[in-house]
Amino acid sequence: MDELVARLSTGDHRVEASLRPEKTVKALKECIDRGYVNIKFTDTKGGTDLGFKLDRDGSDLSKANFDLESGNCRLVGNLTLNYVKVQCIADLDLKTLDGKGHLIPLES
Repeated sequence: MDELVARLSTGDHRVEASLRPEKTVKALKECIDRGYVNIKFTDTKGGTDLGFKLDRDGSDLSKANFDLESGNCRLVGNLTLNYVKVQCIADLDLKTLDGKGHLIPLES
């Protein structure tokens, strides 16, 4: 298995919402509404920015209040990283837009 995929699949890692031009809750909500989000794993060399189509059934927005910019959300989606199909799971705190995340390899 690819070294980066193996590393990000072991335990939880620091992540942040990767938003441009500004890192705001409003920008994150717009990405969620469009169905595509970018999550950055910040502990890798230079950071690993992953974009994926949001799996609305696997994601959990029930504890997020985007109007009050409080609570947290779980964002889930599938992507291919270094030729390995993976599922990305990121739990973000809306106050900081940071949190924890990990990958799950979908093939051995």
